Amino acid sequence: MRALLCVKAQQLLSRGFIHPVRPAAAVRWQAAPSKLFCSSAPDGNNKPPSMLRHLTSKIKATGPIPVAEYMREVLTNPVKGYYVRNNMLGPEGDFITSPEISQIFGELIGVWIISEWMGAGQPKQLQLVELGPGKGSLASDVIRVFSQLQSVLGGASVSLHLVEVSPALSLLQAQNLTGNRSQEADAEDDLVYRRGETEAGLPVSWYRRLDDVPTGFSIFVAHEFFDALPIHKFQRTEKGWREVLVDIDPEKPDTLRFVVAPAPTLASTSLVQADEKRDHVEVSAEGGVIVQQLARRIIEDGGAALIIDYGHNGTKTDTFRGFKGHQLHDVLASPGSADLTADVDFNYLRRMAGGGVACLGPVTQNTFLKNMGIDTRMQILLRNCSDPSTRKQLISSYNMLTNPAKMGERFHFFSLLHPSRLAKPQKPQGLKLEKKKSPAPLPVAGFTELKFA
Repeated sequence: MRALLCVKAQQLLSRGFIHPVRPAAAVRWQAAPSKLFCSSAPDGNNKPPSMLRHLTSKIKATGPIPVAEYMREVLTNPVKGYYVRNNMLGPEGDFITSPEISQIFGELIGVWIISEWMGAGQPKQLQLVELGPGKGSLASDVIRVFSQLQSVLGGASVSLHLVEVSPALSLLQAQNLTGNRSQEADAEDDLVYRRGETEAGLPVSWYRRLDDVPTGFSIFVAHEFFDALPIHKFQRTEKGWREVLVDIDPEKPDTLRFVVAPAPTLASTSLVQADEKRDHVEVSAEGGVIVQQLARRIIEDGGAALIIDYGHNGTKTDTFRGFKGHQLHDVLASPGSADLTADVDFNYLRRMAGGGVACLGPVTQNTFLKNMGIDTRMQILLRNCSDPSTRKQLISSYNMLTNPAKMGERFHFFSLLHPSRLAKPQKPQGLKLEKKKSPAPLPVAGFTELKFA
């Protein structure tokens, strides 16, 4: 099986381009002391934008709100949310992701998915589930690999399931993946709000929640998904841990500021670890819940999860920031006009996943891609490419993905696996010995170097 995968993967890496490179009022709230926690006025001299008016009305009615609630409103409010209203990806948007830089990234993820499917014993069903699929570029590259390695997949039933809350992005994904071969559900409350199929006939379904995706053997991919989930922020004070909240600046009614809660909150008493050594902590409770859902599904139905994001192993403190037009943007200025993000705490995700699944990583993007054979793929593409501008773009995209000073060490790969995936062969029991040894499990590609036969 291992030899077959290596041969097929080598065939993929040996191919040239199939597609061109893509280009509350009675309480006194203490102002937070960190340098991040500065007051932020709206851009320009115009009246406050609608999201800011919505937030100030909310704070006046209920008092200062947690950062997690602020992020949730700003990013996913069904009427005014950043992800709901905008197409924020690509050179003309606020940020660009690895699949938009080079198709090689998605191709190698596709090889990884097939490797894990084979490592699980080649189940008859393979559901690829992507959380927050952006424009659909990663999914498009992966299913192209599926087509090229169809002889490996054999008669397996393959389907694509996209978890997406943004109507604007789901339309873009449908266009890129299915052309005109998709349609919306008749009822707004249908669990599958859009269905379609690719040109090759692979079924594609869209969902608003992970829980709505059908059960069955699944490979889950979350690329730059967890960093956008709401975070709670906590500050160590002389009186213990206190939650950081968002409030209205009393001297500037159209400006938001950070404050420290004067008393413990439910979040500060339940989300901060008793042995925490840092003075400032960010915790994504929502991210923890989603990881628990992934772990439960992997344990019950088999499969794996690959989480790709910038983050750390429980060492960083203040990482909350905004991006607008590919530039850093004040997180409290003109809410709804910029992306909000925070580094993923992989140590927290590992702890929330529990002991029922095996966790690998995090390893850097540079390490993962090189283990997957990106250098071999690049050499072949360059050898088969004579156009100077395309060669220049290939080299530039490779450098962006792997250079430690760029994305190479900024992004990390983290995986959840079924425990049987890494189980050691059982030793023969009793007096009757088996003549053949049980085969050792396949190495997990990306986290160990992939050797080509």
